[in-house]
Amino acid sequence: MASSTSPKFESAKKAAVAEFLSKAAPGPEFAALTASTSHRDNIVGVGIGPKVTDGRLTKRLSIRFYVERKVAKGAVPKKDRLPAKIDGVPTDVIETGRFYAFAPPIAQQRRRPTKGGCSCGFQASGFVMAGTLGCLVTDGGGRFILSNNHVLADENALPLGSPIFQPGLLDSGNAATDKVARLSKFVTIKKLPAKNEVDCAIAGVLTQNLCSPKFLPKVSLASTTPIAAAVGMKVHKHGRTTGYTRGQVVDIAADVNVGYDFGTARFVDQIIVIGDSGSFSDAGDSGSLIVDRKTRKATGLLFAGSSSHTIANHIENVLGQLGVTLVK
Repeated sequence: MASSTSPKFESAKKAAVAEFLSKAAPGPEFAALTASTSHRDNIVGVGIGPKVTDGRLTKRLSIRFYVERKVAKGAVPKKDRLPAKIDGVPTDVIETGRFYAFAPPIAQQRRRPTKGGCSCGFQASGFVMAGTLGCLVTDGGGRFILSNNHVLADENALPLGSPIFQPGLLDSGNAATDKVARLSKFVTIKKLPAKNEVDCAIAGVLTQNLCSPKFLPKVSLASTTPIAAAVGMKVHKHGRTTGYTRGQVVDIAADVNVGYDFGTARFVDQIIVIGDSGSFSDAGDSGSLIVDRKTRKATGLLFAGSSSHTIANHIENVLGQLGVTLVK
């Protein structure tokens, strides 16, 4: 999805990504355990959103540098200081922690029929896992569970036809009795330096009565037509780990580096959400459908984040690349 911000901001963001994020590399699986102020170690994303002043969101747009840790200006060498403006556009530095793909802790119940917001996952040799069943979608014929690639396809690793369970096996799901779907399609996640737009997959429901288009409490869809995310939009979701949470969109054009088991992947033009009270999401909430509270229309598919910031794909991109529509 293209950002609705002005060409001036888009150009400034592009320059910031090229100068700072592309040089940042949350690199190998193992690294020396030290903290650093260098761009390579600290910057995890660049986006466009409201500037924060005295801890509050303002109406003034800025180029946002998302950093693992914010450091006092006097402690940062001049060569590592971020510019106050880029191409005449003001900047802001937002501490988020490092972004990781979400998927584990805490148990969820077995539900028949399954609903959006409950635990689901795959079976893999050597470990068990669980993420969140986002919602039901259709290609005009069959019905499918929608979630993330890393929740249903094990980061590109599983063959099509692999069984999907509800609840996920981490949540005491039983591989012999709790199979509800089979992996049908996923969009491949590509490692750096390639760019990604979505982390998504679908799994064909075995029988229609196993899965409902309804959601766990407080979330529902008024329409199968999505709505484009907008800065300031009030949203909510129901996820496997944190349950029902409310938040607001603070960025719709963030380029971020996200850590996976297989390495680091760059995602472009992503949605960033912060919680109204505490964290909007946590590990295991991957795959949750994010819904606009005002219109009750879907706007994003949650897939990653940090302790303070949640990252989501634009739902239009997810549905378009999978060739499906929402089911209500």
